[in-house]
Amino acid sequence: MAGPAKTSERSISLFLLGALAFSPPLLLIFGGKSSILGIPSLYAYLFSAWIVLIVLVSILAGRARPTDRPRTPPRPERR
Repeated sequence: MAGPAKTSERSISLFLLGALAFSPPLLLIFGGKSSILGIPSLYAYLFSAWIVLIVLVSILAGRARPTDRPRTPPRPERR
């Protein structure tokens, strides 16, 4: 299990990976008129990168321990 610092670092790394994956220079590579199984390569790339990021976020969220998540403040007792 990763500690809070490691989880935070992985979250930041995942954000940067997503920002890089959807940056215009990388999208221009797939912006041509080629296709993959009849699907334009840009659309195939966008949806596959999106799915990969969702899977990685779910893995990261699943591995987080309860102590890694922010705590909610205790509710005051009503009298």
